[in-house]
Amino acid sequence: MKNTKRLLALLLSIVMLLSFVGCDIDSSDYGQSSTIESSSSIIDDTSDNLSQITDSKDESSSTPSKDTSSTSAQTPSTTQKPNNSTVGTGTAKAVDPSTLPAYSGTAYTIVNNNQPNFSAAELTTKGYEKYSSLDSLGRCGVALASCGKEIMPGANEERGSISSIKPTGWIQKSYSGVSGGYLWNRCHLIGWQLSAENANRQNLITGTRYMNINGMLPFENMVADYIRETGNHVAYRITPIFEENNLVCSGVQMEAYSIEDEGESICFNVYCYNVQPGITINYATGDSSGPSNSATTSTPSTEKDNTNDNQAASGDMVWIPNSGSKYHSRSGCSNMKNPRQVTKQEAENEGYEPCKKCW
Repeated sequence: MKNTKRLLALLLSIVMLLSFVGCDIDSSDYGQSSTIESSSSIIDDTSDNLSQITDSKDESSSTPSKDTSSTSAQTPSTTQKPNNSTVGTGTAKAVDPSTLPAYSGTAYTIVNNNQPNFSAAELTTKGYEKYSSLDSLGRCGVALASCGKEIMPGANEERGSISSIKPTGWIQKSYSGVSGGYLWNRCHLIGWQLSAENANRQNLITGTRYMNINGMLPFENMVADYIRETGNHVAYRITPIFEENNLVCSGVQMEAYSIEDEGESICFNVYCYNVQPGITINYATGDSSGPSNSATTSTPSTEKDNTNDNQAASGDMVWIPNSGSKYHSRSGCSNMKNPRQVTKQEAENEGYEPCKKCW
């Protein structure tokens, strides 16, 4: 009898052991996956931001690889699941330029594992904008906002002129290898499509066409399109990084976090390089040089205002869909999905015609 019980116990153990054979445990289920582009570097925030910020509007107030010729904007793929244990508990810190990798052909690099650093007070669904006072050299500081439809331009609101503003380091030159001709753009810190701000001196910096179109604009469009589609709000901070007494910033740090869905749709922290491939820039003064005989210094009479705004409709840049026959001034027009940005001439050469809604 004892031998029989032992035999039955042994058989039961064998059956239980066999039941585990073939179970496949995927270890990836126990970790967080990353959607950060492998070509981008990860940077830590280190230096404090001491800019003084002043209110502009509240909720009642009614936008690559190394290539000297192309400025088509690339769709950023840096939105990832946020680390909510840190978002909403931070104090703003600007990235330390000495920790950044040198520009190597990509318009931006990822900061702080792509996690923004907003405080709880900044994560509000009440729309507002705040801009820093200009410093003793006349340079812009941090721009902060809770972006929502209440501070964006109205449906029939038109962009105003910004040509009266000459940001620090504004020594304009024209180069044959730069799309649109001009090296410098008057870059909005918080883009017009997000703020309806025009000639606001506290919101305009001297930035290259490359940083404008390839670096900043895709992130601005991502935020604007999300707000238009959902009606939600996005905490948004842009920090120009000036080294020592340079009049031109080395780049801008862009942080954003979608508030109502706790960063599920928008969550990024990136640094966009203020460079122009093929052009040498003196950041202390704003002067520049390029290939022999390729540059001319512009004057107010020859400089075109519409080449100096970082918006989808500015200059000769337009949006075209993957299918369709029209080119557009806004990336979100006609519910386009994953449109690409080209020059107006390129679009017309490909057979596209202007959209009647936005042109």
